[in-house]
Amino acid sequence: METTTFPFVASDLLSAVSTAAGELLDCNEPWREVFGDDELWGRLPPEDARFAQEYTADAARGLPVSHQVFLLDAPGSDIPVPVLLHFLPVRLPDIEPGRYPVSLTGEVLREPASWAAEQTRRRRMEMLGRMAMGVAHDFNNLLTTVLGHAELLRSDLARLESGVEPVAHLKMLERAAKDGAALVRKIQQYIRNEKDERAEPIALHEIAEEVLTLTRPYWYNEPRRRGIAIEVRRDLRPVPPILGTPTELREVLVNLVLNAVQAMPAGGTLTLTTRRRDTRAAEVTVGDTGVGMTETIRKRIFEPLYTTKGSAGSGMGLTMSQGIVQEHSGRIDVESAPGRGTVFRLVFPFAASHPAPVTPREVAPAEDGAGLRLLVVDDEPMVRTVTTKLLRMRGHEVEDADGGPAALDVLAAEPPFDVVVTDLSMPEMSGRELASIIRERYEGLPVLLLTGDTDAAADSEDVAAVVKKPFQLDALDAAIRKAHRG
Repeated sequence: METTTFPFVASDLLSAVSTAAGELLDCNEPWREVFGDDELWGRLPPEDARFAQEYTADAARGLPVSHQVFLLDAPGSDIPVPVLLHFLPVRLPDIEPGRYPVSLTGEVLREPASWAAEQTRRRRMEMLGRMAMGVAHDFNNLLTTVLGHAELLRSDLARLESGVEPVAHLKMLERAAKDGAALVRKIQQYIRNEKDERAEPIALHEIAEEVLTLTRPYWYNEPRRRGIAIEVRRDLRPVPPILGTPTELREVLVNLVLNAVQAMPAGGTLTLTTRRRDTRAAEVTVGDTGVGMTETIRKRIFEPLYTTKGSAGSGMGLTMSQGIVQEHSGRIDVESAPGRGTVFRLVFPFAASHPAPVTPREVAPAEDGAGLRLLVVDDEPMVRTVTTKLLRMRGHEVEDADGGPAALDVLAAEPPFDVVVTDLSMPEMSGRELASIIRERYEGLPVLLLTGDTDAAADSEDVAAVVKKPFQLDALDAAIRKAHRG
């Protein structure tokens, strides 16, 4: 906590008295309006609350602390409100140092609008930095999953003659890629201050089963390479659906499973269970028989940037997990002791008036007429190649071009195309610029944009549709055929 001088105008005087332990004894009305009267530092962010409690303890020992500025999460305010506070000991003859009551005085500092905007920007950048650290951690987990299942797939393909089925690995590769894309979208939405409200009924036991399959390279293959074994015990009882986002809940459980595996360097037992907690809530637990935690560590594990893994940990995995659980109206508890392992217990309320989710079955894509003649435009060779190959699998005749200028050359030299599929962000000429030129020169030729931006939309007559990257082949094919039909 730094002492900072601000060009602010002070408001009404705040005044309160607390015990050395931080219990509120008395306060005036301005203090009650700003801080409330139920918990002394309940409206301060956790880091500021810790400093305030330390200053209270210092004053209780007879050491005055003054001119400390805190950023208060005030009700009804979208930005933090600065508060200047002084901590003064009340020295009484019959009370020993360390137990003095503490007089708290201060002012709410009314800031100019320019400073408020700057503080909003600064806080968002700080949170973005923390989020990026957590997402980098989770994305590395997903990449490890992709590489692990790719290795398993390669091994299984080499033994196809023995009847090994590689489809399960392919499904996990697809799942990891989708979750990685969702993590990237989360950062994009945060930067743009977007909100994703697409909650849906979720079968918690099915999510847990997916996570066990997704993390198999961590708890089965990798430990055995190091000469140890981790036994998995599961008791995944069907429970009524909860309301939430599958990607985020998988992210939480994957993080807890990975932490459990890392806590068992000599092997052990990983336990994953789901059950009805009562008539209103479901519970999922992730347990291990590993090294466990001291009470001091257990109390701090959800603090941002706190890690016991040194440079190998970001200190954001459990912080983000707790945030996701709270966003789902749930709670996360932990039981642990040194040498006795750890159990994380997550409790979520059942979804109200929602039918239980149905696990989708694998279905063949519906045929929708003959193949079309397509032009795929992208400056990234890998993306261009895979998009072309996928669309040819659907019976389309596909040509490709490396960027907008090359696409115009192809359009001028080749027979007519039915649809142009172009990336949005390209050097020299963007996808929208290409679409505008095509509309002028080739009337009636639809253009479909591919983009990784969350806010891109078909908001002009030049663009027939927008498909977000990474795309599902069924969705892209359907959008192309719809654009062709007009």
